[in-house]
Amino acid sequence: MAITLGEIATYLQAKLIGDETTVIHGLATLSDAQAGQLSFLANMAYKDQLQSTLASAIIVHPKQAAECRCAALILDNPYLGYAKVSSLFDTLPKASHSIHASAVISESARIGKDVSIAAQAVIEDHAVLADGVVIGAGSVVGHNSRIGRDTRVHQNVSIYHDVTIGDHCIVHSGTVIGADGFGFANEQGKWVKIRQLGGVAIGNRVEIGANCTIDRGAMSDTRIDDGVILDNLIQIAHNVQIGENTAMAACCKVAGSTKIGANCTISGGVGIIGHLTLVDGAHVTAMSLVSKSITEAGAYSSGTAMSKTREWRKSAARFRQLDDMAKRLKAIEKNINN
Repeated sequence: MAITLGEIATYLQAKLIGDETTVIHGLATLSDAQAGQLSFLANMAYKDQLQSTLASAIIVHPKQAAECRCAALILDNPYLGYAKVSSLFDTLPKASHSIHASAVISESARIGKDVSIAAQAVIEDHAVLADGVVIGAGSVVGHNSRIGRDTRVHQNVSIYHDVTIGDHCIVHSGTVIGADGFGFANEQGKWVKIRQLGGVAIGNRVEIGANCTIDRGAMSDTRIDDGVILDNLIQIAHNVQIGENTAMAACCKVAGSTKIGANCTISGGVGIIGHLTLVDGAHVTAMSLVSKSITEAGAYSSGTAMSKTREWRKSAARFRQLDDMAKRLKAIEKNINN
């Protein structure tokens, strides 16, 4: 891929300081960039690298433009500019718009125009693939499931029956959508399975990372709304609802029937217990346990910060003494009041 700085500036609607005919062949960090590559500065911790980078051009905020020793593309949000320009250099292979001879496709399935289905994929009865859908090698689209226009399902994804995925979505390898939720009733010490009668409904422009699991609903659908982004290794239990444009980082676990609002950020390793509600705009920091509903937008944390092991052990010992200390303090206050 080769594109001029002038073309990139027009694409980003950025102000260009420098030679618009300079050819850019790729992207790189400030420290690794060489001539012919474009970089960006979004984190001020790397500001000093503006002086040493070999990049041919840098995407920067107006405040840093004068510090660039090379061409500059000036934007109020350099990181957003980097995100947009990355699409010009995407290395993902283009869809073939063909169906591999080894793919197994039910006669009752409906296949749209310009669909790509790779080797060993399986499309079961009454499944629907809209125009431009890409199904990777070894993936399965189950009975009566529907995949929207220009959605890409990568290799070895399992989509069970009665799953709906919207337009322009991406599902990465190893993900399972529509497996049974964890529903059981106890009868004299033995577990009786509750059949999961709902499905999964995923909106438009949703990206789901590798090796995620999204369980089907017990009676109504598990729901992932438009614009949600899920990192790798995330568990979404049955009947969970996730609102528009919420982002969840790797290794989060959400228990059944919890409702997460729109525009939330759930950091890595967060656990959320079942039957809770998180209001729109809730932000939960890494490794927190959410054990009660969040009713007011803002940032929330739980647990203790890292410290040296010796100090942590002292703190842990004091934690175990808190209940006794509270009782003693209450007795002292009672004596004072008397």
